[in-house]
Amino acid sequence: MRRLTVWMVLIATAGVAAFWLLSAPVRLAATDLAVFETHEPDLANGENLFWAGGCASCHAAPDAEGDARSILSGGLALESPYGVFGVPGISPDPDTGIGGWSFYDFANAMKRGVAPDGRHYYPSFPYASYAKMPLTDLADLWAYLKTLPVPDSAAEIPQTQLSFPFNMRRGIGLWKRVYLEEAPVVADDALGDDPVLTRGRYLVEGPGHCGECHTPRNIGLAMDGSRWLAGAPNPEGEGRVPNITGHADGLAGWTADDIAYGLESGFTPAFDSMGGSMASVVKNLANAAAEDRAAIAAYLKAIPEIPDG
Repeated sequence: MRRLTVWMVLIATAGVAAFWLLSAPVRLAATDLAVFETHEPDLANGENLFWAGGCASCHAAPDAEGDARSILSGGLALESPYGVFGVPGISPDPDTGIGGWSFYDFANAMKRGVAPDGRHYYPSFPYASYAKMPLTDLADLWAYLKTLPVPDSAAEIPQTQLSFPFNMRRGIGLWKRVYLEEAPVVADDALGDDPVLTRGRYLVEGPGHCGECHTPRNIGLAMDGSRWLAGAPNPEGEGRVPNITGHADGLAGWTADDIAYGLESGFTPAFDSMGGSMASVVKNLANAAAEDRAAIAAYLKAIPEIPDG
């Protein structure tokens, strides 16, 4: 019996050690960031990515409008079936934002979901999509974020409160090993060599992170690539997020021009208004480049048609 107990202790210890090692945060190699040293930031591209990526929807103060959407003080409470995620500020303020970060910190947050202090970020911060962004685009976005105004006062950030086992942050490291990848969802051969479709894929799958809401989740709560953009339960609770593939359950009745116009105006072909969280998405994309809205629309019409997810 004593020998059995010793073996059980050894096995348990080995299991804990393996979990700790496999769940450790994995940062970018310093050599990966050498591009930042030689890259000349393009602020216009950074601004376009800011709007295409919808940063203001989560990181501006709740109900902010107009110019206030560029004051990234945080304070939004994201409701989910797993609990509440408090959204922090990302203004240039060194105390209440990310003004004290380096580009290395920013790139690791965006592509690896790792905080400057080494904690895993919860994937409610959509780094599973941002991981597909090249470092040059991140450098442009980083440069643009540093030009934005600093809030007059600190916002009250709701506390993140999750139910068990989702409050076990260390386990996210195992989730990342299985699901975090930079490869595109829709393969090259499905798009040909059309640069418009390639651009649309990048915007939808990367900075635009459309799949985070429009794609069903698998058993591991990651986006299910086999049902890409086929619609999903509303991550904030009530209702559902629609299918946006070209299937009859989705956008079959929309032309590419309809989609591009909807992303700018918020109107459907039937002149209904897009509501819910999509209204905020439209506010962002209306500020993005017109050719990028057209590229998104072209991509959505070109991807595989999938029944409602």
